[in-house]
Amino acid sequence: MADQTASGAGVSSSAQIRESYMAQTRRKRLYGGMILAVFVALMASGFITADARNAGGFWDGLHQLGAFPAAVMSEAAEKITDLPANLVKYFPALVETINIAAVSTLIGAAGGILLSMLATRGLARWPRLIPLWRRIMDVMRAVPEIVIALVLIFVLGGGPVPAMIAIAFHTVGALGKLFSEVNENASLKPVEGLTSVGASWTQRMVLGVMPQVAPNYLSYALLRFEINIRASAILGFVGAGGIGYELKNAMAWGIGRYDEAAAIFLLLFVTIVAVDQIGSHFRDRLTHGRKEEVLA
Repeated sequence: MADQTASGAGVSSSAQIRESYMAQTRRKRLYGGMILAVFVALMASGFITADARNAGGFWDGLHQLGAFPAAVMSEAAEKITDLPANLVKYFPALVETINIAAVSTLIGAAGGILLSMLATRGLARWPRLIPLWRRIMDVMRAVPEIVIALVLIFVLGGGPVPAMIAIAFHTVGALGKLFSEVNENASLKPVEGLTSVGASWTQRMVLGVMPQVAPNYLSYALLRFEINIRASAILGFVGAGGIGYELKNAMAWGIGRYDEAAAIFLLLFVTIVAVDQIGSHFRDRLTHGRKEEVLA
């Protein structure tokens, strides 16, 4: 009799747990549906408000979406014989854009390494200042490159220097954050060993930490280089030099120079794809090669 009572109590308890779980699941679905409905309503109202305040209605101009690409492609096809000459003409501007991205990445990586070491627990030279260094990196990441470039262009004038400084400033914050996360996974045993023999903080970082994290550093730096090429091309539209500046001029002249705009688009597209593929190849070699060495 006692066994039957216990069995009945167990079944009742299981049923109560199941019912409680199902009720909780229903509440989660209800709350999720309500949040989704609010999100969709906010998105729809925001779109309607933005469309009403726009100079031209979105739906009214939607049918013209392909007009500009069609005009560019049409003129480029008519002047296809001028394409090689246009590619040669704008190649130096492309090289300038790549140089801006490369120098910005090098400066940003160097600054990011330093800040990441100072902002990592267990490695920082001044542990109490870790929050300060992290907030500095937050600020550097938060300010868009185009805002910094516009300010610098006002002060220094147009050219590649404002673009380089703006991209490098943002890159320091971005890579500093990524490098800091990598540093947290580094083993502290080499650092402790170097400390026991009287090594300085710089020696501990260079000899104890850098060999462990260098592959990840280089991988992130290559990824950032790809991003910086796009950023330097975009900054050219605000007068920061490079191929973006030439593209802006070609598009501003309109019909008659669309073939040049097409050549610039082609140069930029091929470069970004090539750098992306090369960077991906080396990142895979660095990350997977490192893992294979560790497993071996």
